[in-house]
Amino acid sequence: MREYMRDIARAVAFLSRIPVPTSFFTGYDGKLARVSRAFPFAGLLIALPAAFVFGVLLALHIDPLMAALLALTLQTVMTGALHEDGLSDTADGLGGGKDRERALAIMKDSRIGTYGACALILSFGLRAAALAAIGRGTLPFDSAAALLATAALSRGAMVWHWYALPPAKPDGIAASAGRPDGDAMQLALIVALGLATLLIWPSLGIPALVPCLLVTAAATFLVTRRVRQRLSGHTGDTIGATQQICEIASLCTLAMCI
Repeated sequence: MREYMRDIARAVAFLSRIPVPTSFFTGYDGKLARVSRAFPFAGLLIALPAAFVFGVLLALHIDPLMAALLALTLQTVMTGALHEDGLSDTADGLGGGKDRERALAIMKDSRIGTYGACALILSFGLRAAALAAIGRGTLPFDSAAALLATAALSRGAMVWHWYALPPAKPDGIAASAGRPDGDAMQLALIVALGLATLLIWPSLGIPALVPCLLVTAAATFLVTRRVRQRLSGHTGDTIGATQQICEIASLCTLAMCI
């Protein structure tokens, strides 16, 4: 349990801009293969401030769309737009690259293109619209719980995508960080499913929980299959894109199930 808590702290440091005491990194080799098992719980902690603000704003009868956008703004600040960057780079690479080598070269370029810009607009727009719909249809802190649940689920999806594919580039950042083994992947999924169930079931019930889990799983599978077809492996960008796409999928599903 102590090692798992240390992995949570290291995962928070990797996935966000939240300061973490250096004592958690004593003797740490920088590899993320084992740390990835804590991604879902770390994702919940990172999203906690945004979820709290979302719930408070809804309780104060602020317009749900404005509350959703403010919550997403805070969440983006907390993560440093880490996953959004992966989404935009992946969209540019898969959209503009005619072959694998060209796609990887585009993804390495720090400049954003048309596909990446459209992906970011759609990501924020769809998540804000879904959160606003959830905010209109549920109690304020039930809506906040939905945001936390999707944060945990989408981080679990990241780990599965990472595990299911080999590195696309042997000298890439994702390859140097290590690759989750089966035990780390399974624990990440168990924690993600457990947290999502605890957060969604009491407020929205089984009719929302089951479709949310199924759609998120389908989105993870489809993204991973597409990346396998085009790139033959994962990169740091595709891992981040998986998180974004699965968060969008889960939030939109919950919004439609209310």
